[in-house]
Amino acid sequence: FYAMLHDLQLFIVKNFFLNQLDCIIAHHIAYCSESALSVDFSLALKLSVDLQNMGARNGCLMTDMTLSQLPLVGAVLDLLTKHGVKYKIYEDVRVEPTDKSFKAAIDLAKKGHFDVDVAVGGGSVIDTCKAANLYASHPEAEFLDFVNAPIGKGQPITATLKPLIAVPTTAGMGSETTGVAIFDFEDLKAKTGIANQALKPILGMVDPLHTLHMPSKVAAKSGFDVLCHTLESFTALPYNLRSPCPSNPINRPVYQGSNPISDVWARHALKIVVKYLKQAVRDAGDVEARSSMHLASVFAGIGFVLLTFHFLCSMSYPIAGNVKTHRAKGYNVEHPIVPHGLSVVLTSPARHLEAAQILGNSPKAKLKTNDTLRSFLYNLEVEDGLSATGYTKEDIPSLVKGTIPQERVTKRSPRAHTEEELTALFAASMKLY
Repeated sequence: FYAMLHDLQLFIVKNFFLNQLDCIIAHHIAYCSESALSVDFSLALKLSVDLQNMGARNGCLMTDMTLSQLPLVGAVLDLLTKHGVKYKIYEDVRVEPTDKSFKAAIDLAKKGHFDVDVAVGGGSVIDTCKAANLYASHPEAEFLDFVNAPIGKGQPITATLKPLIAVPTTAGMGSETTGVAIFDFEDLKAKTGIANQALKPILGMVDPLHTLHMPSKVAAKSGFDVLCHTLESFTALPYNLRSPCPSNPINRPVYQGSNPISDVWARHALKIVVKYLKQAVRDAGDVEARSSMHLASVFAGIGFVLLTFHFLCSMSYPIAGNVKTHRAKGYNVEHPIVPHGLSVVLTSPARHLEAAQILGNSPKAKLKTNDTLRSFLYNLEVEDGLSATGYTKEDIPSLVKGTIPQERVTKRSPRAHTEEELTALFAASMKLY
């Protein structure tokens, strides 16, 4: 296994990431300049050297309160001190960040005048660090200037951001590879985000050992990110049907639509999830399973940069944003939370049954598609539908209302959905088993 990991590391670093690949897809231009990634064990020991090579003098390390108590963060801080890199630690990142928590991190970044940012954590930490870096580099910008339209203005990013190094500690969305930062917009009670290639970390340090601390429930829910978005990639609007085609590269969307390149990454990520997710959840000490899921997260992140999400993701945003009292097991937080992986997976059986119907599959094939997903979720003890997270049928209108503005992702669906159809999908997702 370790030989395979080493070979994969050489392939990724030498042949893909460090070459800053620009993909040109016929008919539509798809820009996918990737973050540089380092894939290895004990990478934290090399972080201070990378910072020195960048000429860093004043760094900001962002993490959350739970991770700040774990050995990884302490080891990184010790190395920074040893090598004379001045730093400020920000450990108030909110798990499932909001516009308010983003703004708190942004204020710190503006005042600190940092020349490099380091994010040690899962997607919440990395996304928060992306946002802080963005607005610190645009100190005169209003918060909604770069937020996705129609909620925000969706303005292009023109200034050069400071270097950002991402050290992921979960195996979910692969935020270390993407130019997206997601947050709960509290007034709207739904998630939205900022999407631009400029947000991508300059370096992602993917060390599978960093995921061994994850509680089983967190491993499961982060793994559902990979599962659901990989499944959704196969039904996204094809890249050559996306319109209008931007005349200026600066206006290219981050997500391009399904394409032959993304299919390769998504297919491989899905095979890894099927083989290793259950074991990664059941045994935190299984290095092979946890390592494989960490790589699946990276593969999925690369693929997602090239394609898109659509209705699973858009439906998940109001599920997370309208949360009432539910607190997902395994998450050491003081606020109600429906983690992104859970909010996505709860509607996946209903959504993919519909996809099978659209494709014209036989009744037996439709049931097999649905039953396979349900069985997979049941074996991993996923909550029994939206009702198990505190939602009732009376909440469906609010969930539909929160889905409609998500044009960044809904436009990549192979077909439009009416409010009535969304209502039916949410209703079918109230119970899974």
